[in-house]
Amino acid sequence: MGSAGQHRGIVVIGAGIAGASVAAELAAAGQDVLLLERESAPGYHTTGRSAALYTPSYGPPVIRALTRASAGAFSAPPSAERPYPLLRPRDVLFVANADQGASLEAAAADLPVTRISAAEARAMLPLLREDYLAGALHDAGSADIDVEALHRQFLRALTTHRGELRLKTEVTGITREGNGWRIETPQGEITAEMLVNASGAWADVIARMAGVAPVGLVPKRRTAMLVAPPAGQNVDDWPMVVDIDETFYLRPDAGKLLLSPADETPSEPCDAQPDEWDVALCIDRVQQAVDLPVRRIEHKWAGLRSFVADKAPVVGHAPDAPGFVWVAGQGGYGIQTAPAMGRTAAALALGQPIPQDIADQGVRAEALAPRRQALAA
Repeated sequence: MGSAGQHRGIVVIGAGIAGASVAAELAAAGQDVLLLERESAPGYHTTGRSAALYTPSYGPPVIRALTRASAGAFSAPPSAERPYPLLRPRDVLFVANADQGASLEAAAADLPVTRISAAEARAMLPLLREDYLAGALHDAGSADIDVEALHRQFLRALTTHRGELRLKTEVTGITREGNGWRIETPQGEITAEMLVNASGAWADVIARMAGVAPVGLVPKRRTAMLVAPPAGQNVDDWPMVVDIDETFYLRPDAGKLLLSPADETPSEPCDAQPDEWDVALCIDRVQQAVDLPVRRIEHKWAGLRSFVADKAPVVGHAPDAPGFVWVAGQGGYGIQTAPAMGRTAAALALGQPIPQDIADQGVRAEALAPRRQALAA
């Protein structure tokens, strides 16, 4: 660990997947990088509570593009630095009842998925209720992500390239100082030429602390829980099931079933906790669609997913404060886009064009810009 009260080239605030990925890329580019995290472990909040899926069919256009651009990093063969695969294939079924025909048609036209009949969907997961299911879409190109391994890979790359991670270091003040920044922490002051704001749900809080205009970030609570599968059932190869209007989802998780009401309840930045109403609502919605007895909740939790108005990430230099770089607003897509997002954010921070392979997927700096038209007041 380095000493406090020092000068660094770049300070990144927040050691979740966003901060870890951009810090790793900046360090690999030869920059002097210090990654600050106020908690005792990196990824304590959203990253550490995510059971992420790699799916190119999920999210707005720029998210899908970043996800496609991340495919190579996710599918790279294991190496000494990463001995285990990051992905495990997982089919996804988007299911609809008789009242959701319009949603099913719209999704079928918009997403890279295959339209299948209710009977075909039930053949994949017989527990889907026959009196509920009217139709489905099948995504065969998705996979579970080993979130911990991915996060650890970025942190390892940071330190391999002589960057530093400093835990239990809360930022309490930020002041513009010449062409750089003075960052106050309980352990002392740090000065930096560039400040990267990757603080998740707290990104607007950090911006205001620095005297930078916020981007209208809204943290939203997402609830999840684990329950036992039906007796005698091996669920490891079950598909993930997502309501076509995203009012619930169900997916296997280490021999259990992870359920969520897919809630997006606005929240202040906080250590999010599950609400009992959301837990009960989730079970009711799932049981309408799936023959799944739930005798007890084995574990429940909540995390914050943060969005701006157009639900696209905010990445790049603040127009009102050069040297203050946004990497925020990933919503629920931060894990599946992390490899391409880290490279994109690092390039924009250094004043470079977006890497060509990412641009080839349709990612444009203007779609991510902190002062884009969609975010105008």
